[in-house]
Amino acid sequence: MKKSKKKNGNFFDRAATAITSWTGSSSAFITAFGIVLFWGISGPVFYFSDTWQLVINTGTTIVTFLMVFLIQKSQNKDGKAIQLKLNELIAASRHASNRMVDIEDLTEEELDVLHQYYQLLSDKAEKDEDIHTSHSIDAAKQVQEEKRKIQIKEGKV
Repeated sequence: MKKSKKKNGNFFDRAATAITSWTGSSSAFITAFGIVLFWGISGPVFYFSDTWQLVINTGTTIVTFLMVFLIQKSQNKDGKAIQLKLNELIAASRHASNRMVDIEDLTEEELDVLHQYYQLLSDKAEKDEDIHTSHSIDAAKQVQEEKRKIQIKEGKV
């Protein structure tokens, strides 16, 4: 499958991608280390003055402030791409529940309930001798419906 990259994205997207890619590199670390080293060595020249200290404080504060937004932009893009890949895997698997697509929109409490449910499924799967047995929300729903029918039939509901 041929990978195509959209080259005409907006300027901020391209700049954010390029900057976050560069800042995660060895050369960026060496550059930052060199700046700090130069600043430290220049201390005696400026008599370790308040202005000398203010230069590094201001510079690091500005860089940190801007990097927070660039990193968040990059994380949002990566998170969205991962979600789409996972959604494709769920949609392609005949044993997976399609209800799991887009669960990132659920509340924290709803996710906790799902987590507890999948913990129970995991415990159940560990007890199975056949590792290929599927335990999914849909399978559990069918079992629940069958139990409910039996309860109705027995007059317990």
